[in-house]
Amino acid sequence: MSVLAKICGLTTSETLDAALAGGAAFVGAVSFPKSPRHLELIAAAALFERARGRARVVAVTVDADDALLTEIALILRPDLIQLHGAETPERAAQARLLTGAGIIRALPVRTAADLEAAAAFEPVVDWLMFDAKPPEGATLPGGVGASFDWSLLAGRSFAKPWFLAGGLSPDNLAGAVRITGAPAVDVSSGVESAPGVKDPGRIAAFLEAARSA
Repeated sequence: MSVLAKICGLTTSETLDAALAGGAAFVGAVSFPKSPRHLELIAAAALFERARGRARVVAVTVDADDALLTEIALILRPDLIQLHGAETPERAAQARLLTGAGIIRALPVRTAADLEAAAAFEPVVDWLMFDAKPPEGATLPGGVGASFDWSLLAGRSFAKPWFLAGGLSPDNLAGAVRITGAPAVDVSSGVESAPGVKDPGRIAAFLEAARSA
């Protein structure tokens, strides 16, 4: 696969199997009760065990406290933890120490100035993720199908590998990668038939597009 792909917010064995069969490099479990993709940790651990050795398991969190991060590490045992809230670089470093997992820091983007936040996180994370900044008043920090001006990333380079996220779908993935040069992509709502309901056919189509990107 020329572009690494992460399928996020998986909740069923059928859709996880579609992601694995299609060659997803990363599969995500959401631990955030406000999200329609939220899974309780015991259920997530049982489901994602089938991904071990086939894809890297990512636990997606939003401003999780120490207790929740510790629970995630003990129960789900993710390869990576995605920080998708207002976490600081110091908190990212703490999350690594608490869990022993690698760290993905999602950064909300609307303007070129928003990309400057990456520099402070590069020393303490394994991956960056550039996602669309949610609209004012939104209750979710991501997974709402919004995108940003991809040309903001054209020609940019970073000290750590990074994901492009926000508004991606099987139909626009090739164009997004061409504009941004993204080495990895992340999708959630773009492969759903309804909020929180993944579509195995759209997952397969997205991963096929990633292979060809």
